[in-house]
Amino acid sequence: MSGEIEKLQELVDQYDNIVFFGGAGVSTESGIPDFRSQDGLYHQKYDYPPETILSHTFFMKRPEEFYKFYRDKMLCDTAKPNAAHQKLAELEQAGKLKAVITQNIDNLHQMAGSKKVLELHGSVYRNYCMKCGRFYDFAHMKASTGVPRCECGGIIKPDVVLYEEGLDNQTINEAVKAISEAQILIIGGTSLAVYPAAGLIDYFRGEHLVVINKSPTPRDRYADLLIQEPIGQVFAQIQC
Repeated sequence: MSGEIEKLQELVDQYDNIVFFGGAGVSTESGIPDFRSQDGLYHQKYDYPPETILSHTFFMKRPEEFYKFYRDKMLCDTAKPNAAHQKLAELEQAGKLKAVITQNIDNLHQMAGSKKVLELHGSVYRNYCMKCGRFYDFAHMKASTGVPRCECGGIIKPDVVLYEEGLDNQTINEAVKAISEAQILIIGGTSLAVYPAAGLIDYFRGEHLVVINKSPTPRDRYADLLIQEPIGQVFAQIQC
């Protein structure tokens, strides 16, 4: 165990109000591609850039092409929780971790057993008719073809925050409360490049800021503990 991970273990042992703020790097070790790495979705070739496809305007104007990309790249049901997801769930069960705040939409934290999960960007496991509000699950969307429609005729939209759309106010408020009350904030697997989500870090007033990420982030210089290793490998060594 490295000195940095030993220090993280000491913090976990000492405090019982820990909040985790994570991004795509938490799920890459489960086989889900991120967006901004060299092999990520933003570096792959499509008729339109992923940023354009995943926008509200594109969804409304070209739903057929949106769903072609969405089914191909966003609906991954083969991924399983990795050591990071599992350890965070264990820390919550042990009374140490008070919330997971995630930018991911893959439901892996819940699959691992985490209960208090604040999904800033929504989830591919929730889908709603834009006309009547009827709920549709992941399996329905995976099996659908073309533009999925409700029995009432309305288009079914994923409960995912697209570009040009705002975050859910209740989720933001809960995240701000959790971060502002935390003794330790662990930032993991995120470049902190996506706003307004990354701006929530500013509400932290606690004892220790921990950053775990393979590449540098804008918050590294403020961290009391900086670990530049794959997050699953780090959490696999932590004991509850």
